[in-house]
Amino acid sequence: MPEIAPRPAAFFDRDGVLNQDVGYAYRPDQIVWVDGAIDAVRRLNRAGYLVFVVTNQSGVARGLYDSGDVEDLHRWMAERLAEHGATVDDWRYCPYHPDHRPERFAAYADWRKPAPGMLVDLMRRWPVRRAGSFLIGDRDSDMAAAAAAGIAGHHYGGGDLDAFVARLIAAEPAGISGAGGEETGS
Repeated sequence: MPEIAPRPAAFFDRDGVLNQDVGYAYRPDQIVWVDGAIDAVRRLNRAGYLVFVVTNQSGVARGLYDSGDVEDLHRWMAERLAEHGATVDDWRYCPYHPDHRPERFAAYADWRKPAPGMLVDLMRRWPVRRAGSFLIGDRDSDMAAAAAAGIAGHHYGGGDLDAFVARLIAAEPAGISGAGGEETGS
């Protein structure tokens, strides 16, 4: 496998950012993509960013669904993205919650946002350049995880996610220069 040059990454929270937060989503019929979500992922792919999803999934600890359900849903989401030429390079989820059988998932305690474990794990496994990397989330815990991982955090409050991403990467001086792809200005 050829060596991949380090490049910036975009980390997305899942529920409330890529898809509407319906509370404990674990089935495809519960997924309603946020406006512009698929286009935003494709825009980042074309701009040369690595794209990751990092999501707390306390529904596993609560016994509402299991890890297999989360992984199946992520495969389904990846297939829908691929149908539109968009790719998430890797997915992480944290099944741990301190109030629900914490001993069962204690190994993942440092993955639960606001801790940076999921981001740090991805940065270890992929050639991520911190400069120009960022996380898009909808909660303070997302912003705290980004800060703890040493990257920018951007609060997404709704609207067209693709337009939000276009503004971010157009303003990012440490992003990928000359990566080709489409215009990112709005």
